[in-house]
Amino acid sequence: MSGGTIRLTMAQALVRYVAAQRALIADREMPLCAGVFAIFGHGNVAAIGEALAASRTELPTYRAHNEQAMAHSAIAYAKALRRQRFMACTTSIGPGATNMVTAAALAHVNRLPVLLLPGDTFASRRPDPVLQQIEDFGDPTITVNDCFKPVSRYFDRIVRPEQLLRSLPQAIGVLIDPAECGPVTLALPQDVQAEAYDYPASFFEPRLHRPTCLGADLRQLSAAASVISSARQPLIIAGGGVHYADACTVLSEFASRHEIPVAETQAGKGALRWDHDQNVGAIGVTGSSAANELAAAADVIIAIGTRLQDFTTASGSLFRNPERRIIAINACRLDAAKYDALPVQGDARRALHELDALLKNATDRKQWAMRSRHLRTQWLDHVDSATMDQGVDRPTDAQVLGAVNRTIGENGTVVCAAGGLPGELHKLWRAQDSDSYHLEYGYSCMGYEIAGGVGVKLARPERNVVVMVGDGSYLMMNSEIATSIALGLKLTIVLLDNRGFGCINRLQQSCGGESFNNLLPEVAPSIDFAAHARALGADALQVRGIAELEEALLKARSMDRTILIALETDSHHTTAAGGAWWDVAVPEVSESKDVAAAYEKYRAHLDELHRRD
Repeated sequence: MSGGTIRLTMAQALVRYVAAQRALIADREMPLCAGVFAIFGHGNVAAIGEALAASRTELPTYRAHNEQAMAHSAIAYAKALRRQRFMACTTSIGPGATNMVTAAALAHVNRLPVLLLPGDTFASRRPDPVLQQIEDFGDPTITVNDCFKPVSRYFDRIVRPEQLLRSLPQAIGVLIDPAECGPVTLALPQDVQAEAYDYPASFFEPRLHRPTCLGADLRQLSAAASVISSARQPLIIAGGGVHYADACTVLSEFASRHEIPVAETQAGKGALRWDHDQNVGAIGVTGSSAANELAAAADVIIAIGTRLQDFTTASGSLFRNPERRIIAINACRLDAAKYDALPVQGDARRALHELDALLKNATDRKQWAMRSRHLRTQWLDHVDSATMDQGVDRPTDAQVLGAVNRTIGENGTVVCAAGGLPGELHKLWRAQDSDSYHLEYGYSCMGYEIAGGVGVKLARPERNVVVMVGDGSYLMMNSEIATSIALGLKLTIVLLDNRGFGCINRLQQSCGGESFNNLLPEVAPSIDFAAHARALGADALQVRGIAELEEALLKARSMDRTILIALETDSHHTTAAGGAWWDVAVPEVSESKDVAAAYEKYRAHLDELHRRD
């Protein structure tokens, strides 16, 4: 070090800068980046690998078994900590990099931070083409890492070491921004990683990042308050932004004080405890009958921290009151403007506080409150019925999740992702606190479940993390069982074996199609999932029925290593009550009578939607 500079390789500088970033969480200063998942290859082992090894005490490095899975774990970590911290992932230059593209898309859709550091080809092009290099015949600047551009909030290719001075502050800014938050990709050519530069010493001084709490414009707040005050039948939709803004308590008080029922999206579930008087359950395609009936009648919908995707709005068919108004409270301008909403752009917690102060002389809502309580009571009775043990050998998904819900304990967190399970969980799971429900359903990515469980347990080691996964997702990605063992992160994995892709098979048949290419044929061999999990280092049990499952789940709580509990389930039955229409296009012409009949029903839904528009 001389003259206020430090001579470092680009990789060393990147690692040192990231390690110097700090976060203020609940008045406690912590590293902003919790660590790096790494699978080394020839594009990152020599330089990034050397830098991480030298900084392992300041910035821990974790070894995983699959690049997509490790990025899922990093994303789940950030989600479990309300986006207040993030993790990084580094890979080699070829398939290791492209394996992370799916995870980048997942983070992009779900507005979650992750720093992706794929190795890249030589910036000098001296040894081109190198191993694993894609050659574009018309553009030599193209590499596989260009695949990350449409699924990154911020992308840069660092072709000179000094570019870090401009790019890294921008990258960190995106990762912590409440509106722009999402994946950042810095592609790192392997020759540039190893090149040295005299960086200003001040660049590596610790920097403390405090949570940003954006306030909405007073005119937006006043307009929203006026609409809410005059509403006779208002409904709140709580989305993931409620969690990320730490607004759960404020929402609870706001809803109670103004007697406004609250429905929850997948990302918003757990914003209120399941037994909160104003909680009317899940909304939309996988919603409760209570929430969906209220949504259809509501004259004002207050959408808080939700992007109002098709599962939430029932493909735009859910809000049926012709006089309805939508108020969208969201830090992101794009989300606040959807559905011609009255926008309130700002932090959810702050906006609710400020709206609360402006709301006066509200319209009488006694009849609406009575209707809400009646529908809520009816729905809770249905949940009891759907999740009850019926004593069958092959229980439904609903009965399995009921068993998990009853035994998970007060500090339990359920983790799940794609297939039919998220729909049942959204409808039926009783969230005991704001940390008890961790679902990835924005991207509905099969294979997220176990890797996501690793990330949740890494973020919240005190929680009893229970992963629910179907056999289809398990067979796609199960390698992180071994990672959980290696890292000492105990998971309880409940595997529901319905012999194939049961959820999509049901959708196929509901659209008039025959059961085709989704369920395993009878002649296909049975898979011993318990034996497979044991081979990866976990404990495992094969059970039959709900009584054996509950016994195994209680036993698992006292164990100190990952355990998989497998059971066969009913592939055909799903909870029919609640829920709403979902726009899945049906063939307009077909030789199949069943498809033709399904199209007529589909056409009727579209006609009704167009009439309302």
